[in-house]
Amino acid sequence: MAGRLVCFSLQRLLCSFVLIFCVAGVALPVHAQFEPRATKPTDPHYGAFSIATGDFNRDGKLDVVVAADGGFSVMFGNGDGTFQNAVFYATPPFYFLAVADFNNDGNPDIVLADDTSDPSTVSVYLGNGDGSFKAPIFSNTTLPAYFVAVGDFNADGKQDIAIIDGLYISVLLGNGDGTFQPPSDNDSFAGPEWLAVGDFNNDHKLDVIVVGVFGSSYGMGVLLGNGNGTLQDSLTYPLEYVPGTIAVGYLKGGGNLDAVLGYDLGGIGVFLGNGDGSFQPEVIYDTTGIDGGQMSVSDLNLDGTLDVAIPSAAGVHLFGVDVFWGKGDGTLQPAQFLASGESGFIAVGDFNGDHFPDFVLASELFTTTMLNTETVSFAPSSPLTFPAQLFNTTSAPQSVTLTNNGTAALTLRSVKTSGEFKASNACGSSVAVGASCTFSARFQPKSAGTQTGLITINDSASSKPQVIELSGSATAIKVSPGGLKFKSQKVGTKSAPQVVTATNEGSTAVEINSYIGAPIGKTSRRLAPAMEIRSSPAPVAQYR
Repeated sequence: MAGRLVCFSLQRLLCSFVLIFCVAGVALPVHAQFEPRATKPTDPHYGAFSIATGDFNRDGKLDVVVAADGGFSVMFGNGDGTFQNAVFYATPPFYFLAVADFNNDGNPDIVLADDTSDPSTVSVYLGNGDGSFKAPIFSNTTLPAYFVAVGDFNADGKQDIAIIDGLYISVLLGNGDGTFQPPSDNDSFAGPEWLAVGDFNNDHKLDVIVVGVFGSSYGMGVLLGNGNGTLQDSLTYPLEYVPGTIAVGYLKGGGNLDAVLGYDLGGIGVFLGNGDGSFQPEVIYDTTGIDGGQMSVSDLNLDGTLDVAIPSAAGVHLFGVDVFWGKGDGTLQPAQFLASGESGFIAVGDFNGDHFPDFVLASELFTTTMLNTETVSFAPSSPLTFPAQLFNTTSAPQSVTLTNNGTAALTLRSVKTSGEFKASNACGSSVAVGASCTFSARFQPKSAGTQTGLITINDSASSKPQVIELSGSATAIKVSPGGLKFKSQKVGTKSAPQVVTATNEGSTAVEINSYIGAPIGKTSRRLAPAMEIRSSPAPVAQYR
């Protein structure tokens, strides 16, 4: 059990719920381009522990749900790769969640693996179809749960779940109303950590594949399904390294399901399936840094073969996603690191409606969208953040460089700017193959507070606009001068005073919460409109 807890704590750095996302569409070049395009605070609480997607308000735009301390947050998609502010739902403690329609009403629901006892439960939050959820429905488990996956284990058209609860791998058959039947527990695999579901022996019955740690032993197990919600004893395969997560997909094509294992401190292992629950010898691929996180097995560039994506930390403050492009024969190309600026728990989906898969990563502080920009790359990554400035002033410009990585000229149909920003376009209407050009933006706030906006680019690389997120903060307090310089003097002596004047240029009073530096002559915590505070770093200070 101690081994399980150590492994699990490492996973929380860079992991989430296993997702399999397959998209059909027009073929692209071998590699697609993924660019960080938008960042949003995850929620008012610390998160995230897992992430999943669904159209919770039924507006045709994909949303995300993120597990956090004390509950989960739902972030509604705007349809352009950005998200609205998180809506938080307080819940009992839990770590993992999954999304499915548990009552067959067409609305996505959320199931939580509750880390509770007396009683131990899983809970389902039925969706109302408008982005809100009904009160939770609880179903009992044998022990507290910490992982959940969805599948129809008895082929009755009702969604069931497989969970890890304590020493057990358990299947709970769904009743079709958000409740589940008593769990069918299986303890034949020691130390389960992470699981996925699929048909590994081609009998059209769902099975479970699991990785885990027991003492100093590491293993992967396949528990074949009987088609009635029960599982056979594990076919267990020893592993050389500490496993973190596992995902499944048809990497080689054909009819045998394969497994991809993410190791806790780096690297992935590919196990090609034999179609009977056994596998060919493992092939290991290096990641660019420490991963230990969940994987997505999906066709990321729409070339008809599956690829593998896993969060990676390639260095200090160098976070992103490692993508292993599939060759279609069960082998993968070396990892390509795509910087995101944030670590996190990854999900895959079409977040801007262009029919191409994108990434979203949820960390403890931020949710970052990495849009599939196809042949276009941007530097630096979105957003452009402007330092605080006085309202009714104009900032210095900041620039973003666009590069056309495609095989044909890029046509720019329109460039628009929203919010209290002004942008200029040095790219013109066309960008040649391999060429780069810049967009420049200035912040022109008309009022105090945090302001956001977008540069929206319609181009020939995508059927949907590309966006560059803009963010800035404005204040009503004018400080003059902006800095002070004192002449050299002996240690232990005092200089002549120099005065700094702070003036409220706004139309409402400003509360002063704190003041760091020399004392104010007449201490005031409220600065009325047109009022000044004059202070110096010497004992002499003025107030008026």
